[in-house]
Amino acid sequence: MGRPSVEQQPAAGAGDAASVTTGDLCRSILARHRDTVSVRNPELAVPRLQRILEAALDLSNSGGFQAMSLRDLSRASGLSTGGLYAYFDSKTTLLKMILVEVTDVVERVLSDPPETVTADPVAHLRWMIDAHLALTENLLPWFTFAFMEAKNFPPAERRIAIDSEELTERLFGEVIARGVETGCFRADASPLLPALIKPLLQDWYVKRAKYRRRNVTRETYSATVQEVVLAACLAEEGERPTGPGATAR
Repeated sequence: MGRPSVEQQPAAGAGDAASVTTGDLCRSILARHRDTVSVRNPELAVPRLQRILEAALDLSNSGGFQAMSLRDLSRASGLSTGGLYAYFDSKTTLLKMILVEVTDVVERVLSDPPETVTADPVAHLRWMIDAHLALTENLLPWFTFAFMEAKNFPPAERRIAIDSEELTERLFGEVIARGVETGCFRADASPLLPALIKPLLQDWYVKRAKYRRRNVTRETYSATVQEVVLAACLAEEGERPTGPGATAR
């Protein structure tokens, strides 16, 4: 009997990953930067910061972060230049706010799987793929910015972007390693597999127009990536562990 198809074994729901909003990230930024943001009232600070960030991401994703001036950002956000400085003191600080938040939200979401999948590396890996795609779909401008602008970042900020990518690879690598240890995944599963998963996930948000033209939904793309990844590492059925602690597949 061959390996199970994606249709036979759907991934667990992405859960919280699909519900994270720009407002959530703004609240996190304000909490992280409470010593430097001068606006203290969250009811005022959150919507204004959201206007700033949405305008900054839109301008950057259309014309580039380096080309964006504070005057452009002021005009697009509807806030004065002085109003902008109440939240950050330079474009570099704004850049760092965005990059750190993207890294943090990936770590928070992927490090908090539902208990229903943690005992089974196969289900866990499926969930991680689906959760990452759901997260980037919901925060598309953030992730597009982090990917497309990385080559233009100053060295320190480029390091943040590189660390973020390595973090994602490490989280996937840990689940795959656990699957190898438990016999769910083949012992000869390539150590490069976590690094190969990342470009598959990035393709979804970097080349969205391609998938829109083909009427490919996130669910279909997620199922396809799961199938590809599991084909590269899933042990043959007779080699997988059985018993009370094993998940039937």
